[in-house]
Amino acid sequence: MSPEMVSRDITRGGEFLIKETAAADVFIPEEINEDQKMIVQMARDFIETKIFPNDTRIEIQEPGLAVELIEEAGELGLLGASIPEEYGGYGKDLVTAVFLTAATGDAGSLAVSMSAHTGIGTLPILYFGTEEQKKKYLPRLASGELKASYCLTEPGSGSDALAAKTTAVLSSDGKFWIINGQKMWITNGGFADIFIVFAKINGEQFSAFIVEAATAGVSRGEEEHKMGIKGSSTRQIFFEDVTIPLENLLGEPGKGHLIAFNILNIGRLKLSAATVGGGKRMSTVAIQHANQREQFKQPIAAFGAIKYKLAEQAIRLFAVESALYRTASDIENLKKDLLEEGKPYHEALMRAAEEYAIECALLKVQGSEMVDYVVDETVQIYGGIGFSEEYLPARAYRDARINRIFEGTNEINRLLSIDMLLKRALKGRLDLMSHATAIQKELMSVPEFSDDDDDDYAYEKKVLKNMKKALLMTAGAAVQKLSMSLENEQEIIMNAADMLGEIYISESFLLRVEKLQQLDINVSLYHSMLKVYLHDAVIRLEIAGRNAIESFADGDEMKMLLMGLKRYTKLEPFNCKVVRRNVAEKLCAENKYCF
Repeated sequence: MSPEMVSRDITRGGEFLIKETAAADVFIPEEINEDQKMIVQMARDFIETKIFPNDTRIEIQEPGLAVELIEEAGELGLLGASIPEEYGGYGKDLVTAVFLTAATGDAGSLAVSMSAHTGIGTLPILYFGTEEQKKKYLPRLASGELKASYCLTEPGSGSDALAAKTTAVLSSDGKFWIINGQKMWITNGGFADIFIVFAKINGEQFSAFIVEAATAGVSRGEEEHKMGIKGSSTRQIFFEDVTIPLENLLGEPGKGHLIAFNILNIGRLKLSAATVGGGKRMSTVAIQHANQREQFKQPIAAFGAIKYKLAEQAIRLFAVESALYRTASDIENLKKDLLEEGKPYHEALMRAAEEYAIECALLKVQGSEMVDYVVDETVQIYGGIGFSEEYLPARAYRDARINRIFEGTNEINRLLSIDMLLKRALKGRLDLMSHATAIQKELMSVPEFSDDDDDDYAYEKKVLKNMKKALLMTAGAAVQKLSMSLENEQEIIMNAADMLGEIYISESFLLRVEKLQQLDINVSLYHSMLKVYLHDAVIRLEIAGRNAIESFADGDEMKMLLMGLKRYTKLEPFNCKVVRRNVAEKLCAENKYCF
């Protein structure tokens, strides 16, 4: 970990909306250290020598191949990076784990299998397991000897996890749990040795259990025929009078929701990392094809319409990546603080991840929608052959679609981000209302037009500050007007979530560029990319704000709010076309994603 990350002014979860963060206090991927570079290179070598050459064999689920490759990854240490050394892992920090996840994010279906194993399959035991459970399972999970899976979803419970019907009851002698039920859409279901199973004790207390696949009564359905990630095993798992030891309860009875929801925070962060890794590969694929494909006696990369696509792919990638490492380092630094206070490792990491649950939810949404854009435009750049299964873009297009459903749908994550923000405000953790009240007073005053700030990013910071005011004004008015009924206005909440996401990604982009300048890196092109992203983000934010305001306000109130929105989304004219062309020319000259 870079020494710059140790001493900083912490911006707590969600606090970015009401607080300015200094560029010196964020971590950016350009600060990668030598140890992290070595791990990333090891992962890249594995992907390029073991995964890419076997893409077709993985896609058809050649028997035993996924297990063999996961075990090889375990031998290299790629499965145990986040597991403490005392349990057979390498004890690497979260930022290193994110670098590793991004490095393997373009491994297609196998990346899904590995992420399910190292994330939602292993972390519940690391976070919530007893010392005996950790010693028994973690070393073999880190080595790949055991493969893990996570059994939460049921035919009648998906986003509403607590509606699960699977039950766990005590045996008559009180020494065993007897589990009955059915789980579906279980990644690694065809070969997992360990299942993290959620069930209700006596049909009431939602709890988690460790179930070994070899236990009598456990059976697997047939492989699902999926739209994408065809190379990953996805099956239904059935539990019929499955008897497990009493000590296989994971965590406390009735506290399964804490396990499910806290594990998802890290899962969402890492999913965003995977989309960055996958997006970079597809950006490179698009660039190389655009350079090679000729039409009208010249490469299609020479045409403005193609330059727009290549540049926009890169700008969106760079933006999400900026927020990804900012969040990862925020979680890591808070974890360090909690460890210094004497908290156990698992509790420190869990509490740190919970603190930044809002940011993790936003990253999941932004990352999955970014990579959807990247793969969609790669298919378009390929044209007709992009629609052919003989070429990579078609598979990537199908594979990317699941990311908007994994780890909680994007709709659920949008709703959660605002729900968590408002709950923290009600509990006094975030002082949103005084800021919203101040903005209401500001709307009645004459705007200030003077701008004598000589900061290199004065304009961008002013735009960002106004974006925050636009959301606080809109959300504050909605809360005042709708009060408790706001929870039934999902469209308005999602509008607010879109605004919040634009703010977090835009600010992270700005902080990264500013930090790069502090590191004496030439940022002229990065600064221009920032201006393009910010320009379009403000327009998207205005549309979301207008949709929200017109949904709950009317008459003079609506007019005042719309005037305020216009005031806070004012932009100076900017020629985005020229910048995108410059970005595209840089990409094409490098013949790869190069930012």
